[in-house]
This record gives sequence, structure tokens and C-alpha cells, in this order.
Amino acid sequence: MVEKAVASWKNEKWFVSAWNYEPEVAAENCFPQRVVIHDITLRDGEQQAGVVFTTDDKLRIAEKLAEAGVDRIEAGMPAVSPADEKAIREIVRRRFGCKVFGFARCLVEDIYRVADCGVDGVVVEIPSSEHIIEKAYLWPPERAIERAIQATRAAKEAGLYTVFFTIDASRANLAWLTNLLRQVATEGHMDAMALVDTMGVCSPQAIRFFVRHMQAEFPGIPLEAHFHNDLGLALANTIEALRLGVPVAHVSVCGIGERAGGAALEELVVALETLYGVKTGVKMEKLYELCQLTVGLAGHRLPTNKPVVGERLFHIESGIPATWWLRCREAAPTEVFPFHWKLMGQPEPCIVLGKGSGEDSVKAWLAEIGVEVPESAVPELLAKVKASSLEKKGLLSQDEFCELAKVIRELHPQEPGTVRGSSRNV
Repeated sequence: MVEKAVASWKNEKWFVSAWNYEPEVAAENCFPQRVVIHDITLRDGEQQAGVVFTTDDKLRIAEKLAEAGVDRIEAGMPAVSPADEKAIREIVRRRFGCKVFGFARCLVEDIYRVADCGVDGVVVEIPSSEHIIEKAYLWPPERAIERAIQATRAAKEAGLYTVFFTIDASRANLAWLTNLLRQVATEGHMDAMALVDTMGVCSPQAIRFFVRHMQAEFPGIPLEAHFHNDLGLALANTIEALRLGVPVAHVSVCGIGERAGGAALEELVVALETLYGVKTGVKMEKLYELCQLTVGLAGHRLPTNKPVVGERLFHIESGIPATWWLRCREAAPTEVFPFHWKLMGQPEPCIVLGKGSGEDSVKAWLAEIGVEVPESAVPELLAKVKASSLEKKGLLSQDEFCELAKVIRELHPQEPGTVRGSSRNV
């Protein structure tokens, strides 16, 4: 049985829809006994245009990945550069506590270089659609099969756990792809088969078809999900594969990777636990820190509202949600947010001031700066806040708000009925 979370749809850490746990919904889930998290940040993640990790960067990220509890780290491809090889060797030497994999082309010499680094396993790639083999690689299709057999045999001889990785599988002729895989499984070697949507062009329904076909054709071979995000479906597709029993998910921190990247580690882990009651062993409270480190070293800017780890995910500007927060923050914070900020190590929520703010937000900020204005003047102050935000095209700083409040105070020096709101979490 899959290990279940302590609670289901509602507890002190999250409040999601009870519909996720309705028997007719949950009955369709066939998760594996254990979901294995295979992180590809240090290989595929670095393939995002403009991202470069030094050896020290990779060591720092690998250490944080291990602290967070991922099962495997795909540390890189030794053939790329001496620096990549050095980083892989050093990650292996540090013994962070998770399995370390290397990545290799279907070349025997690549396999030897990976094995020499001392890793636990190797992901061996080969182009698998006839059109990409012929047009992009300029090979006859048979060469791909020959190289795959030779390289996977070499991996087995080297004692490496071998994941066979078929580039562009989701755009391949299914009969051709199945034949390639069957020949490699019988004449070469694979301990596991990666289901690969290289271009991110599958719907969840197509992934279901893909998974079920391969489960039927290769019942004794474990499958792994590696899906790209070009159409924004990597997370949904990965969950669909896991839901059908695929035991391994390939993910990266914040979903960074080639082109649009792939499934985001932090989004997958939180979704599995809160929506399905499936634990991965990843320490969710480590996720925000891990993401901040990784994107910082990558020189990569995330949307401020990025799911799970966006920097402004717990900032409240709109007037009505701000009022909700002021009323619920003590006893029921997940009335306002689907999950508690501490779940993934986010900072505490705060009310910010901008064009969408309301009177309760203004009162809270007045309490924060210790300035009193008449109750009747609050709408006037709010109007100035909105106008200032519109002119600035952004949120107000505390200094900017303080100046506006002082102006209002000076305009109403003798009026009674001053107001002071609650300043907590501003």
C-alpha cells in the first residue's frame, strides 16, 4: 500500500478539496508502494539556456537536495566537460546519503566515463523516433538500435543500475518504438525504462495510453516518468503516470530544464501529499530554501506567484482577502490559503499596499507605523494609496505610506475618532 499522509483533505497544514478523497475519485488511483524522486536539476536543469552551475554550485545544490530527502540525484554528464566530471566525482565522494546517477549518450566510451566516477546508476539516452534519428542525427534507424544495445550491455558489465532513456519517444511510431525497446531489453540491458515526452507534447490522456501500453508490453521492467513542460502539462502528466503505478518521477527544482523545463520537484511533492495523501519522503519544509538557493545560483528569476515557492505567494494585496486574513489568521489561516506557509518553509504572510487594497489593509498599516487618522479620513487615505500605486505601477513601501498618512493627518488635525488597526503581519 502507498504510505498515506497523517490527514487527508484538511488539517493544520493544508485545506484542499474533500472531493480529492471521495471514494469514486480515489478508487481510480493506483500509486506504487513508494514514489521515488529522481532529481535532474544538475543535468537537465543546467540545460536551460543561460544556466551555468560551477562545481561548487553543484555541490551546494546536491547537499540541499539530500537534506530535503530526494532519493536520487542525476549529477550530470561527464562527457560534457572536465568540470562536469569533477562535480560528479565530488558529489559521489561526499556521500550525501542519496543515490547518484550519471547521464550518458549511447556510446560505450560515455558509459565507461560515467562508471569511472563511481556512481550508482546511469541514464542511457538514445533517439527513438525514426524522423529525429534520420533528420537530426543523420543516422539510419538501425544505428540507434545497435548503439543502444552496445551501450546498455557496457552499463550492465560496469555494474551500473541502467535506466534506458528514449529521446522523443512521445512522437515516435509506437510499433517502431516498441520494437526498439524490445531489442534493447533482450539483446542489451535495462533495469528500468524511462517514458520520455521530450517535447512536452502529450496530454494526460496520451500519457495514460503511453503508460498502459508499456506496462502491458514490458510487465517486468520498472517505468520512470520524464516529461517536459512546453505546454504546461509536465506536472499533470507526471502525476498521471504515478497514479497508474509508475514508481519513479524525474523532477527538477522549480522545474528548470531544457526549453520550458519539466515537472517541478516542489510542486509534485506538495501535490502528492495534499491532494492524494501520498508521502514521498521529501521534507517539504526544506523546499523554499532549496528553491531559493538553486534559482539564485542559476541566475534565474521565478514568477513571484510561482506555485509553492513564489516570493509573493503569501503577500495579500486585494482588500477582501486581506480582511479574510485579519479575521482568520489566528484560528484558521488555511481559510485564506490552501496550505500553511510553514509547510514548505515560506515566510509568514503579510498584507501589502497597492491599487487593489481595502480599508482594513490601510488600518493595519496605520497601526504598524504608529500613526492615527480619523475614521472618516480612512477612505481618503485609501484613495491616495490607490492613486500612488497606480502612478508607481507597483506596491507602496512603508516610507511612501507613512508620507501619505502624515498628509492626511495634517489635513484633519482636530477631527475626533482616530483609528488604529492591528499591525501584525504587515
